[in-house]
Formats: sequence, C-alpha cells, structure tokens
Amino acid sequence: MTIDAALTEIFNLIGNRLTRSKSDLDLHGRSESHFPPSPPDAVAYPETTAEVAGIVSICARHGCPVVPWGVGTSLEGQAQAFQGGVTVDFTRMDKVLAVNAEDMDVVVQPGITREALNEELRATGLFFSVDPGANATIGGMAMTRASGTTAVRYGTMRDNVMGMEVVMADGQVIRTGTRARKSSAGYDLTALMVGSEGTLGLATELTLRLHGQPEAVSSAVCAFAAFDEAVDAVIETIQMGIPMARIEFVDAATARAFNIYAGANLPEVPHLMVEFHGSDRGAAEDAERFGEIANAHGATGFDWAVKPEDRTRLWRMRHNAAYACAALRPGARSLVTDICVPISRLAEAVNATRADIDASPLEGPILGHVGDGNFHAVILFDEASDAERTEALRLSGRMVDRALAMGGTATGEHGIGVGKLDYMAAEHGAAWGTMATLKRALDPLNILNPGKMVRLN
Repeated sequence: MTIDAALTEIFNLIGNRLTRSKSDLDLHGRSESHFPPSPPDAVAYPETTAEVAGIVSICARHGCPVVPWGVGTSLEGQAQAFQGGVTVDFTRMDKVLAVNAEDMDVVVQPGITREALNEELRATGLFFSVDPGANATIGGMAMTRASGTTAVRYGTMRDNVMGMEVVMADGQVIRTGTRARKSSAGYDLTALMVGSEGTLGLATELTLRLHGQPEAVSSAVCAFAAFDEAVDAVIETIQMGIPMARIEFVDAATARAFNIYAGANLPEVPHLMVEFHGSDRGAAEDAERFGEIANAHGATGFDWAVKPEDRTRLWRMRHNAAYACAALRPGARSLVTDICVPISRLAEAVNATRADIDASPLEGPILGHVGDGNFHAVILFDEASDAERTEALRLSGRMVDRALAMGGTATGEHGIGVGKLDYMAAEHGAAWGTMATLKRALDPLNILNPGKMVRLN
C-alpha cells in the first residue's frame, strides 16, 4: 500500500475536501460503543457519485483501505478504520433527489439522516418508517440493515430499500433493483448490498419505500410485575392480529435510568411502551383491545399519550435510553449489544440474561423491541479495568450463545462489524465461507471496509 501516493491523487480529484487534520481523524476514529479509537490516514468528503468512484478507483490502484462513514452511530466498529486508509464521509451527499408521491417512494443520497428525510417529506403526507433511535444516515442504516422501534409494523431496512446505486471495489458504478414493487429478474443484488456493512460496495444513492402518515396515533406506557407477563401480553396481541406500530420493553433498571435521566416517574418494574397507527376510530379500538389484553396479564399504571407533544416526550425518552443507561454509572464505557430470538423464547432469554447480569459485578439495563424478539443490554464497565472489560464481553458472549441455542441470531440490528465476528461461524456454518467467497469475488484486493463481516484467511 502506498498511502501517500493515493492521497496525492485523491487531493488532485477533490482538493481540500481531503483532510488529514487531527480533529477530523480523531472524529472518524471514534465509536459510540466500547472499541478504542482507530483513526484513518485521511478523510475524504465527496459530493458526487463520480467523486466516490474516483476515490475508490485510486485506492484500488494503490491497495488502500476505504471505510464508509455516515454519522458514526454504528455499535460494532463498522465505521472505524482499524487498518488505516481513507474514510469516505458522505456528509455532503445528503440530498433528496426525487419524491414520487403517487408511487410512495423516494430517491435519496446516502448522507441524509432519517430525521432530515422525514422533515422533507412532511408536506407530502408520507414518511420513511425505519426508526433505529439514533439520527443515523440512510446509507449507514441500509448498510447495517438497521431496524428499530417501528419494525414490528413497517419492517426493517431490508423491507424498505427498493434499489441502490453502488460504487464497487474497482470504482465501477452499478444500479440494483428498480422502482417496481416486485421483480423476478436475476439475482437480488439490492438484498445482497443491504446489510453488507460497506464490505462489498459503497452506496451513493438509495430508492426507499414510503408509507402514508397515519390519521391518528395513540401511545401508552404500562407496568408489569414481571417480564413474563409483559411478553405473554405481547404474544396474545400479535395472535389476535392487532396491528401495533411500536411495542417496546424496558426492564426495571432501565425504568430507573429514565427516572434519573429524563425526570420520569415510572415504577421501577418492567414496562411496555406501545403505539398504534390508523384512523381515529381504528387506533382507538386497537388501543382499547390491547388495554384489555394487557390488563388480563396484570398491567398497571396505564399512561396514554394522544397529544403529539406527549408522544414525542415518551419516544424521546426511549430513543435516549442508551444515554440514560450510561448515566447510571458516570464515566463508565458502554458495551451495547443485541440479540434476537423467536418471540416464544423471548421471556426465557431476557430472564436468563437478567440473571447473568445480576450475578455479575457489572450493571446492565435491558430493553428492546419485544414485538419481533429483539432486545439489547447496555453493559457498563470501567474501560481502565481489564477485568471489567473481560466480564462485559463474557456477558455479551453468553447472550449470543443463548440466542443461537434458541434458534435466534447474534444480532438483530446492530450488525457484525468486528465486535461479533467470532460468532459468525457458529451461526452460519459453511454459509460464512460462502460470504467470504462473495467478498473475494467482488473485492479481490480486500480494500472495502477490510476486517469487517468476514475473515479471508
């Protein structure tokens, strides 16, 4: 690798939008989770697909790693340059290119955030549904196959990305998918790219499915004496066919964190946070039916939020949960991990995880997307203590082993990056080798986000 020669060529292409300033390198070396800083050699800020293609072509000629960057909210080290190279920051590629309201789709650049996109769509009566909590970029969300609080009704990024423009490892630009609602034409390259974490190509344009803004929205929070009762209420609600837009779980430790961080007044017991979308009558009926089911399973303290400002306050509290949990131990580092299991095993998985953490010297609130079997633990540890770091990783590993034994997955939405590489063989077996074969075929020089997702040796 001749990094200096590569950077000279990239500078000739984009000028001062290539930087090696310490502040830029430090910013792009950090993570929101437990990984140590790992800055790149330089940061490039392209403005067009042609510039991205040029940058990748140059890096390919010089064997220089290329790491894509949105806003750096990934939790398994996906956006960190552990092998150096050039970080391609998509901040300047943040435009809405086309809104096709009649067809309910939109074409965007990868650097636009989900909140900015929905602000742009407000006047159309449509919205983009995927809500991971963090105000992540659409490109980053697609490449980590993100989901979030609304996935139980509207699906994940896998369900809402219709097509992409992608710069491949040699600088070639391809298009995947179409704006048609279905196709039987060839391999599904869109599905291949979604969730690939920038290891197969860099997304420079995305076509997304939109949904109509609901006429009425009703949200609530309610308490349960035990998590099993909350899960039973959720399972019965799903079996009854009641369409939930959101149904989130927080444990007693998370409720305590909300009280401290957000000034809430929740009993320190497990809670469900729910939301229903529909017509005025439909949302009210769905909420009433859910209330009956929840009450039958021992729910107490229903607090309904119908006014927009009350709903905003409720979901802001949930979206800030990682920060609230971190505040339980000021100065500690957070290992934020997730698994996903069949819903029928969810209560068992959460209770076993809670028991593991309670038996540990570390603190770890639990919360998650109970409607699709996905939950998180925010394990707090002193990063100056090797013993505490080891214990945090052990607890995370126990969660994954349990999920795989239950027919689940090592990660429901955070992705693999470097943090969960060690679990890929156990989950996928020989199929992990097939993923490596795809990586070698599409990126023979291993320059695109190297070291993530697969192992090549």
